[in-house]
Amino acid sequence: MSKQKAPRRVADNEALAVGTTIRGSAQKLNLVAALIRGRKVEDAMNILTFSKRAMARDAQKVLASAIANAENNHDLDVDSLVVAEASVGKSVTMKRFATRGRGKSTRILKPFSRLRIVVREQEEA
Repeated sequence: MSKQKAPRRVADNEALAVGTTIRGSAQKLNLVAALIRGRKVEDAMNILTFSKRAMARDAQKVLASAIANAENNHDLDVDSLVVAEASVGKSVTMKRFATRGRGKSTRILKPFSRLRIVVREQEEA
């Protein structure tokens, strides 16, 4: 008696990748995710490759993982993939402190973010 297989969280023509601990705030990562929402995968990879934002490199890795999942795990056609969803959320926050004058200290917050990218195979019209 083994455990039942978990149902898929996305449709049959979709693939998913999640980056759970991306170093940086969710607000900055959401600015990068907004650049690729609804675009073809090839265009999205080009945008992230040539973007000047530092968070774009981490978003590019998650998008490449979603493409690889679509190709290898779900047998989807890479040329017809579209970024269906790119959602950003908060993850953990490391708390550190910095020493200040007169024996005081201040808090330093080092936030981490989550990025969830869903790619969908779209039929050519």
